Amino acid sequence: MKKDDFNIMYSVKIIEELKADLLCIIGDLFKLLTRGSNVAHQAILDCISGGIIIFYLLADRLGYSHDVIDDNVLKKLKVGIIEKDEVEKDGRSLSKLYNHLKEKK
Repeated sequence: MKKDDFNIMYSVKIIEELKADLLCIIGDLFKLLTRGSNVAHQAILDCISGGIIIFYLLADRLGYSHDVIDDNVLKKLKVGIIEKDEVEKDGRSLSKLYNHLKEKK
């Protein structure tokens, strides 16, 4: 086998591991959320932040830059705000997130 074949196989392996990790994190989050208010807040934060990290890593492995992902997130938030998405109507959640991310840029 050529060296490039090993790189492709390794990339596929990493992508599959990231997908499996993401499923596990989502499962853990769902389990935590069913436990009610006695759940450790840090465990929920770990799941959410871990999921976000995995999505960024997966995007990178698939050839998308972090900036492209960030720009697309902002674009989707803006569309939701303009179209008055249900989540936006109930507490302006999309606007809050949009402004938060926009400040970081």
